[in-house]
Amino acid sequence: MRKSKLPFVYFICLLFVGVLLAAAPADNGYQVGDTARDFKLKNVDGKMVSMADYKDAKGFIVTFTCNTCPYSVAYEDRIIDLHKKYAPKGYPVIAINPNDVNVSPKDSYTHMQQRAKEKSFPFAYLHDESQEITKAYGATRTPHLYIVQKQKDGKYKVAYIGTIDDNSRDASKVEKKYAEEALDEMVAGKTVSQPNTKAIGCTIKWRQA
Repeated sequence: MRKSKLPFVYFICLLFVGVLLAAAPADNGYQVGDTARDFKLKNVDGKMVSMADYKDAKGFIVTFTCNTCPYSVAYEDRIIDLHKKYAPKGYPVIAINPNDVNVSPKDSYTHMQQRAKEKSFPFAYLHDESQEITKAYGATRTPHLYIVQKQKDGKYKVAYIGTIDDNSRDASKVEKKYAEEALDEMVAGKTVSQPNTKAIGCTIKWRQA
């Protein structure tokens, strides 16, 4: 009688799932409506930057991105455009590179400085070397957006989490500009009608235990 292969297949599936769970932190970061913590991270100009430094800001487009992910590269110009359009309205971009340099050497601080210079980033580009902030926010992809709104008590409320738009490959074919729609509603004093979308991008390169 032929023996069933099911137990072996089941074992392999469990092993694979275990490896995946060990490779990445649990997705237990912020949800829309939560209060987001501030941070103090090193910018490409050598200065330490926090949200509290922006005294006149009404909120921020906190963008977890990097040098190496094709999705991040494809979105760079759109992130620049977001900053140019909404920083004057009180919502500047703060970009954070979450990748561990031992896993992704081209995401080193030096390479960040080079990339920021090449693209003339008009916003802060910070290095989350410890990955503490990335884990706190719950980012899993690059790019991954968290739009936060400053409250009267000075705290930051998460108003939108997700992607920039509905076409990562071709900006000319975008039909839904999710981040812009959320920001336009916030600027107008309205509640964000679509506060969650799925972040599309590369998985974050976590530090090995």
